[in-house]
Amino acid sequence: MKTADLVAEAISLPVEERARVVDSILQSLNPPDKNIDTKWAEVARRRLEELRTGKVQAVPGDEVFQKVWNRFSA
Repeated sequence: MKTADLVAEAISLPVEERARVVDSILQSLNPPDKNIDTKWAEVARRRLEELRTGKVQAVPGDEVFQKVWNRFSA
């Protein structure tokens, strides 16, 4: 089977199946690392706790992106 044929067949799949195909291919290029996943989960839990306890304040995404936009368009 040619690559173009494979791509055409994949594109013809329902969106959920295409997402599964894409995810499988991406994972084959960059396999998940359990240690890294565990560390990211720990960071996420810590940050959530900081938000819940008020230790840090959330900044709205549009404000963050505006600051970045301003910084790089000057």
